[in-house]
Amino acid sequence: MNVKPGWLLLLSISAGVWSVPIDRNVANEEVKEEVQEENGDTGLYYDRYLREVIEVLETDPHFREKLQTANTEDIKNGRLSKELDLVSHHVRTRLDELKRQEVSRLRMLLKAKLDSTNIQTLQMDHASLLKQFEHLDPHNQNTFEAKDLELLISTATKDLENYDAERHEEFKRYEMLKEHERREYLKSLDQEKREREEKRMQELKEKHRQHPKVNAPGSVAQLREVWEETDGLDPQEFNPKTFFKLHDTNEDDVLDEQELEALFTKELEKVYDPKNEEDDMMEMEEERLRMREHFMKNVDANKDRLVSLEEFLKSTEKKEFNNPKEWETLDTKPAYTEEELQRFEVELRDKEEELKRKAENLRQEQELLKERGKALEAQRREYQQAVLEMSQRQKEQQAADGQPPAGPNGELQFQPDTQKLDAKEVKAPAEHEGEVRNNLPAEPPQNLPLHT
Repeated sequence: MNVKPGWLLLLSISAGVWSVPIDRNVANEEVKEEVQEENGDTGLYYDRYLREVIEVLETDPHFREKLQTANTEDIKNGRLSKELDLVSHHVRTRLDELKRQEVSRLRMLLKAKLDSTNIQTLQMDHASLLKQFEHLDPHNQNTFEAKDLELLISTATKDLENYDAERHEEFKRYEMLKEHERREYLKSLDQEKREREEKRMQELKEKHRQHPKVNAPGSVAQLREVWEETDGLDPQEFNPKTFFKLHDTNEDDVLDEQELEALFTKELEKVYDPKNEEDDMMEMEEERLRMREHFMKNVDANKDRLVSLEEFLKSTEKKEFNNPKEWETLDTKPAYTEEELQRFEVELRDKEEELKRKAENLRQEQELLKERGKALEAQRREYQQAVLEMSQRQKEQQAADGQPPAGPNGELQFQPDTQKLDAKEVKAPAEHEGEVRNNLPAEPPQNLPLHT
């Protein structure tokens, strides 16, 4: 996608790609295919919606032409949004469909959130609830208008600007949690084991610090190293313009944040190895972020989070390019103060107490349910016993009154007297046989006439 850097302010992360080291033995077509397959995610909860809107707008010739001439301020202040009225009907229809899908998705998120909090609502006011989402107009839930594009751009710009700060804060909390767990672990050991473990940990820390010198990001030494070891070129023939073209892997005439971060891999490998116990890969990613921010601070003149060729070439003319300050890695200073750690530990204890209270409440509820289950089981057994006793009394009463016994549902069961019946059955055949003998003549008749 070849658009102006202003629009790429929005695309720098959402449509950017993760750069990969260039293998000089691989054809350019294969490199491009690999890069295109590795689209990164912004981390925004509306990332897919943002991408799809951009892709649809790019298909309109008029809007695309306006993008070519727009600058960063035209996009940030919403002036470009007014061009939406001039796009084709097909594009507007597709944008309407995307917005309806996004509204439907947000409604499902809201419903899931309400269900999880056990909030019962007879009638849900979707328009009011959708106001908490700033990337679209909640009052118009069916069509995509200029206001929707303006809100999408402004919200994404703001969220992406806060993205790095949030990553730093997450890393600080990660480091404080790691230190908290380390201290708690040492407390659980006896003195001899604790001293031995503290010594081992200190040795690992010192081993981590013993690494080659790290070049400052964006310095001539750092770029020459990439030129030689990654690109496989002669360091004496280093050319900034050629270097820029080589590492603009998606050929959009700018270096985005992902393409820049890929340049620092060689420096990071001097300090971090995933096979070493003393090297933390979370710290490596924080170091990568710090390097990219340092590079952007010195090179990105218009603060659009992208580096153009002109900006890159101007940075190579600065004094800092050839004589930079020594780069200080994370191990040279802590990511937090002792006061911040203490506040963090208080927060952890409060959360642990809250979890304990919830666990105790759940345990009590479980015990109550067990007791209720036992009571219901006892009632069921008592009921069965009462039914059996009632049935037995009915049978005894019917036997005393000479009535036939009742069946399981109270119906009368007529059964023959088996003893009398058996006696009669035994006697009857014998009597019948005697009668037959008495009725037979003494001798068979002789010469009976035959009737024809």
